[in-house]
Amino acid sequence: MTAATLHAEFGSARQKGQAVLWIALLTALWTAVNYALPAIAASGTTTVAARVFIHVLLALGLWLGLERTELTPVQRRNVWLGIMIPFTLWLALVWGAAINNLFRAGATLIPLVPLAIFVPVIIGAPILLRSRRVGQVLDAMPANWLVALQVYRVLGTAFLIAWARGTAPGLFALPAGIGDVATGLFALPVAISLMSGESGARRAGIAWNIFGLLDFTIAVGIGLTITPGPFQLIVPSVPNTATALYPTVMIPAFAVPSSILLHALSLRQLYRRGRKARAAGPAATLA
Repeated sequence: MTAATLHAEFGSARQKGQAVLWIALLTALWTAVNYALPAIAASGTTTVAARVFIHVLLALGLWLGLERTELTPVQRRNVWLGIMIPFTLWLALVWGAAINNLFRAGATLIPLVPLAIFVPVIIGAPILLRSRRVGQVLDAMPANWLVALQVYRVLGTAFLIAWARGTAPGLFALPAGIGDVATGLFALPVAISLMSGESGARRAGIAWNIFGLLDFTIAVGIGLTITPGPFQLIVPSVPNTATALYPTVMIPAFAVPSSILLHALSLRQLYRRGRKARAAGPAATLA
């Protein structure tokens, strides 16, 4: 190992440490403000700001990724519209249902929260994982983009705040909140590794994605078994009803399935990069 390599690895490690520190500090500040001023979160202001900001980032990232491909301008526009129009309509549908309290237990004959979680994944995952056009975008797009985007998962502190206030059971809020925050905190260090192309970066990206998906598996599983409805098996001392009410319900009804699809896309991208690197030989590096 050369001195230059050591210097590069040290610099990368320092960058990752600084990224975690800054995100942790900002997350702590955000949590303190929302805990001290519960009216902010209850008003839905933070939900609106976060969802619009993430939506704009996704739209911009998709367009920038398309510009890196060899598609014609017309093809780029069609792919962008073909993804963003259904995605925006999905968000609007969930948002409207949430504001009108349709996710509340007993509001409909069939519980809508489980449907909101699983149906988009069941429909969207096969399309995104098999689409040739999406594959072209993933090949052209830097691997760190999809990972860094999910730094928004630190907003899972909403569950920890609810637990601290006594409005959510610890059985659900603690694993859901801690898992989300951990996924968000480590998104930037993993993204930095992928950007620098350092050894083991692709494996770190795969491990991070799997961790994020496991977090959802645990949170959704516990949530369904303790929330009033046909799937409830455990009745906690503190009812888990807030997750079905606006604005909190936007997390399981939209943020969870959309994040699962982002994880699936990132895994597909990393798999394709690994396959190309193996085909190119041991000298190939992660772009």
